[in-house]
Amino acid sequence: MEINNFGLINIDDYRLSSQSSANSPEKFADALKRASAANAPAHTRPGQEPIDKEDKLYQLCLELETFLVKNLLTSMRNTVQKSGLVDEGFAGKMYEDMLYDEYAKDYTKNANFGLAEQAYRQLKSI
Repeated sequence: MEINNFGLINIDDYRLSSQSSANSPEKFADALKRASAANAPAHTRPGQEPIDKEDKLYQLCLELETFLVKNLLTSMRNTVQKSGLVDEGFAGKMYEDMLYDEYAKDYTKNANFGLAEQAYRQLKSI
């Protein structure tokens, strides 16, 4: 690897080749597939049976994950100073609490923390 006058790196040594030999680096497509399989969500990893998302136990595990995320968000919210933007009365506190409930549901649905899958697999094996 060389650095030329402009500070750019010559990466000829690291170029992915299409030849298949013992010395050649793996193809980019193969490396991408391997990396995506390693970082796949727990319910889609090879070697594990898929989770039935309609199962009552899984739905309860999702509620548990939502509860834990809500507690995490509430703890983080309590560390932030109040700006006065939202009314501090009963209605303002209720609105803010409902807002964070929805945040927790959205995070649980989209962030793929994996807590529900782990709890489901643990409880299903009992």
